[in-house]
Order: sequence, then C-alpha cells, then structure tokens
Amino acid sequence: MARSSEQRFWSQGVLRFVLAVVCVCSVGYIVGSTLFWCLKEKSRAQASCPSCVCYCSSETDFLSPPGLVNSTYSGCGNNDADVNEELEKDIVALLSEEIALQRIVSNDTLDRTCALTMDTKRASSHYQKEAEKCNAGVETCEEARERDEAEQREELKLTALWEKRARELGWKDSKRVYT
Repeated sequence: MARSSEQRFWSQGVLRFVLAVVCVCSVGYIVGSTLFWCLKEKSRAQASCPSCVCYCSSETDFLSPPGLVNSTYSGCGNNDADVNEELEKDIVALLSEEIALQRIVSNDTLDRTCALTMDTKRASSHYQKEAEKCNAGVETCEEARERDEAEQREELKLTALWEKRARELGWKDSKRVYT
C-alpha cells in the first residue's frame, strides 16, 4: 500500500513543525534558565548589599586623577572604620601588603615542604637500614643452608659407606623397605 504524495507532504510538514517546536522549546529552556539565574543573582546581590550612604558630589569624580580608584569615593563609607582604612591606603601600600602576605604564605609552604622532606628522608633511611638487616639475615641463612646441605651430603656418603661395609660383612636390614 503506497502512500500518496499528498500524505507524504502532510507527514513531512507535521514532522518539520514538531521539530521546529522542539528546537524553539530547547532554545527557550536554555536561554530562559540562564536569564532566570542571572536575574535571581542580581536580585540577591541587591538585596544582600546594604545601601551606602554617601554625600558625594558628582564634581569630585571629575577632579580625581584616573587610576586612583581608592581616592575616588572619599565620602563613601565614612561611618565604617575598616572601609576608611582601606580607602586611605594607596596602591603601593596595597601591593606591598599583598606581596608580604604572599611571601608569608610561600615561606609557610616552603617550611612545611622542608619538614615533609626531612620526614621522608628519615623514613627512607630507616627502611634502608631495615632492608640491609634483612639482606644480611637472608645471606646468613643462605650460607647456613648451603653449609647444612654440604654436611648432609657428606653424612649420606658416610652412611652409604658404612652400610656398604656392613652388608659386605653379612648385615641385612629387615626394617628397611627400600634398597
């Protein structure tokens, strides 16, 4: 049963329409969720940040030299001692403080690394001494085993010689199963 061209066209049109709707929904979902989270973050940031009470004139913004961000808003944060202290620092002082903090962190990391290295060397030395003791014990044991094997061979030869002499003299071993 063959389909007519009209049915084929109709089914292709429906398929294209459904595909277009799925694409539009996917794009809407991706863009919509991104916009939703951006707006939510902005509203949260605005809600969590207290308003700054500043009595700054717009004229002071033009009088300050560009690049000195800390002195631009000299009237803002007058009520907060920490903000005042940070705003009064110049760029060189801030960079010097940052370098000093990084130096402290790197020195602490270096000290910790040196301590760990010394602990590792100590443990390695201990294990090396234990390995040497073990090797010496294995060598002693091997020497003793070789010596015992040589003594056992000599004893077997001597036993065989005495047994041979005893048989020549007429001795028979009734307990011995193998000959």
